[in-house]
Amino acid sequence: MSESKQTLLRGAQVWGHGSADILVNDNRIAAVGKDLPVPEGAEIRDFNEAVIYPGTVNTHHHLKQSILKGMPGGINQSLNDWLGSVPYNAWPHLTPEVLYSAARIGLSELLRSGCTTCADHHYVYQSDTTPEMEQAVFRAAEELGIRLVLCRGGSTIKGSHAGMNAAGIEPESLDQFLSRLDTTVTKHHDSGEDAMTKVAVAPTSLIHATPAQHLREMADFARSRNLMLHSHLLESPYEIEVAQKREGMTAVDYAESVGWLGGDVWFAHLVYIDDRDIARLGATKTGIAHCPTSNFRLGTGIAPVPKLQQAGARISIGVDGSAAAESGSMVNEMMQAWLSHRAVDGSDATSVEEVVRWASEGGAQILGYSELGRIQAGQLADLAVFSLDQPRFMGVWEPLWAPVICGEPLEAAAVMVNGKWVVEEGQVLGLDQDRLKQDAARELKMLQEKCA
Repeated sequence: MSESKQTLLRGAQVWGHGSADILVNDNRIAAVGKDLPVPEGAEIRDFNEAVIYPGTVNTHHHLKQSILKGMPGGINQSLNDWLGSVPYNAWPHLTPEVLYSAARIGLSELLRSGCTTCADHHYVYQSDTTPEMEQAVFRAAEELGIRLVLCRGGSTIKGSHAGMNAAGIEPESLDQFLSRLDTTVTKHHDSGEDAMTKVAVAPTSLIHATPAQHLREMADFARSRNLMLHSHLLESPYEIEVAQKREGMTAVDYAESVGWLGGDVWFAHLVYIDDRDIARLGATKTGIAHCPTSNFRLGTGIAPVPKLQQAGARISIGVDGSAAAESGSMVNEMMQAWLSHRAVDGSDATSVEEVVRWASEGGAQILGYSELGRIQAGQLADLAVFSLDQPRFMGVWEPLWAPVICGEPLEAAAVMVNGKWVVEEGQVLGLDQDRLKQDAARELKMLQEKCA
């Protein structure tokens, strides 16, 4: 039987504890406190002039978009037109190689911002999709050492968006969706508390992508296997109109009618909701992936997250796709979440403490990780170390607030996932950055030629 590995982190300001040491035993936090004794044979890491946060949890991303940043055709378009000009325009030209490069770009950016878990809403599935497409994302996550929740998306309605029609996308049948999903779950879903990969059931849009009966069967599939459920909802007012016209009810009532509310469900965006919706989402403990930057970028608005929290909904933060935000940084997203609600509802609308909780423990709970997101004994050792030795952070009275209130430029000096260092001295250990730069340039040139 091999001996356990112990690591002592000391000299830093620790979120929730102030000046303290952290002792990690294998993949768990063993102790947090001042002047902890040094176990024999332990690795000792001194982090003076640094703060340590729980690793953040990104609950909504589109990693494929990491190679679609700033596409000129969509830069000033609203959401509906942007979908056709950017992600659906590129879709027919995506290959496993493109997805692998995009995933490495996006995941490495997340790691450098202190993120240790990523939920990727991967919806590039059609009738003739091969397993290599999603496998490219799993491969990138494994190589970089980040936790990955693959939110298995897709559409089962032909013509659910004009952009998909223009791109010639032939959607899956329900049987294809469920049988392929079952294969992915068998191969990649780990139900353990320290899982490095999970799978969620995640049709692309609750309103547009899948008919009601299919949504019910997807929900039954998920719950029969204890999987989480995820989708987009109410990012634009158009979804309100569609739900009312087609179903004769509000979008949130429709979600409830097909079994898509509850403590195992979370939605991205939820911008266009009223007080009645907020009360229903709160009463059912439904979750939100709050994506402020992309909502700003596409001009869709600001989700009423403080009201949702007060009503009892579960709150988390997502960076969304980099084609809609041009950023995959959780530091940036925390700052935007902190500021946006204060601009609308006043200076006491959000606190730094709330935002960090949304970005860490809140996200972990939504993704089914009950032992992740806090720095305390017994929790999984996912930690982000931020150095504050740059002029940007000099003069900050409360150093532990600095990553949120000062924001970028800030990159993690070190990141630990499941007790293992995956970022050291600001460098992602599993990444050949020169190779990634070459691969990304090649894939970008191809896409620019084909999407022109």
